Amino acid sequence: QVQLVESGGGLVQAGGSLRLSCAASGSIFGVNVMGWYRQAPGQERQLVGTITLGGSTTYADSVKGRVTISRDDAKNTMYLQMNSLKPEDTAVYYCNARSIFNRNYWGQGTQVPVSS
Repeated sequence: QVQLVESGGGLVQAGGSLRLSCAASGSIFGVNVMGWYRQAPGQERQLVGTITLGGSTTYADSVKGRVTISRDDAKNTMYLQMNSLKPEDTAVYYCNARSIFNRNYWGQGTQVPVSS
């Protein structure tokens, strides 16, 4: 089992920045990809971006150029740095970890309201 705990969410004004953290614990040795997803009210959960064990990243077109995913393996923590936030970025942000057996683990989510 892998436990994921997000932190860093909160109200931010449009144009502002925010950094989310995802602390992982448990059987993390089997995790090969981690990522961030978000779910806006009334919408399906969508991918924000991912980062592999080797540090390769991918981003959704909607956030490309405004967000950066990184990881600190010494702290078993992944980060999502978000800049130039827009009201349409308002969502609950979830941390995801996928194991080599394709099992998915999710955090509880952290809310990010962006005011206009």
